[in-house]
Amino acid sequence: MSATKKTVPFAGTKEQEMELLKVIQDNKNDKGALMPVLQQAQNIYGYLPREVQVIISNEMDIPLERIYGVVTFYSQFSLYPKGKNRISVCLGTACYVKGSGDLLDKLKELLEIDNGECTPDGKFSLDACRCVGACGLAPVLMVNDDVYGRLKVEDVAGILKKYE
Repeated sequence: MSATKKTVPFAGTKEQEMELLKVIQDNKNDKGALMPVLQQAQNIYGYLPREVQVIISNEMDIPLERIYGVVTFYSQFSLYPKGKNRISVCLGTACYVKGSGDLLDKLKELLEIDNGECTPDGKFSLDACRCVGACGLAPVLMVNDDVYGRLKVEDVAGILKKYE
């Protein structure tokens, strides 16, 4: 895998930008408005790419570095788009000792992306997580809200086919 994240090109619409500008205008004069603006911007776009951060920076007169610092500090924010199908592989203790690391490796291989990335066609994104609360089904992965448990590496390709 490359050292830089693979991602789909930014494809924000004029409507999204107008919605963001309204959110900024409604919050611009409130102290501490950056977090709510970032949260609403992520709701609008699904993530917070540089292009969106620049708009917020310019409109709120906040240095881009400060915005980037907030976005990268809080795990609720994402710099990268999520795919139509969001795959989460549990790397919690129970899952990890039963082979979830191998499941993650197989997904990286099949999707040709790394953890935290989105396929170029926008169909899949891949994220490791710490626990999904299904330890009795270890190892577990989720695709959107669907939980798959007691998996073997050989099961991964079949699961992906369901979502293509």
